Amino acid sequence: MKPGIDTKSGLSLSRPWACAPAGRADLGWVGSAALARPERKKRSRLETQRYSVLRVTRRYGAPSARVFNAWLDPEVAGGWLFATASRPMAHVEIDARVEGSFRFVDLRDGEIIEYTGEYIEIVPHRRLIFTLSMDEHPSAITRVIVEIAPLKKRCELKLTHENVPQDRASHIEGRWTGILYGLGVTLDSASTAFHHDQE
Repeated sequence: MKPGIDTKSGLSLSRPWACAPAGRADLGWVGSAALARPERKKRSRLETQRYSVLRVTRRYGAPSARVFNAWLDPEVAGGWLFATASRPMAHVEIDARVEGSFRFVDLRDGEIIEYTGEYIEIVPHRRLIFTLSMDEHPSAITRVIVEIAPLKKRCELKLTHENVPQDRASHIEGRWTGILYGLGVTLDSASTAFHHDQE
């Protein structure tokens, strides 16, 4: 089934899920009007940065418990989450608890790329919320919400990715579509072993 995709963009005057750029801890007045004006322009541009909320929906022919566990089992997640069909993650660490963290390491043409975050909410087999940042964009910390609804022997997964910089939204939306396709391939694989308890 083709995944449903909905993108909604908006103007954000505050960034609740992003951290301040390095070296900008104090934006107070510098002491002279000539020095203060450029700083005010920088602040204005930062405050009016546009952000998007991305939504991707996909159905799977597997029970919700199995789909949920695939997000938190390091061996399974390393094969599809942030990975590609030809390049699984080189290293995966998952501390699957609220306030626990995760780290996925990708080796891309000799370059190391890390995806990191912290789990905000974990409701077994139903909902997972986590922050997400990556080396390529260290000042942007976004939030991802994964909701899984059971449908008899199947389930529907709705992924919402908040506070995505608008200039990266199209690329990231395409990546999530591919990642969730990879989850489907992983779930369909007869050799996949899940190590968490299933209900």
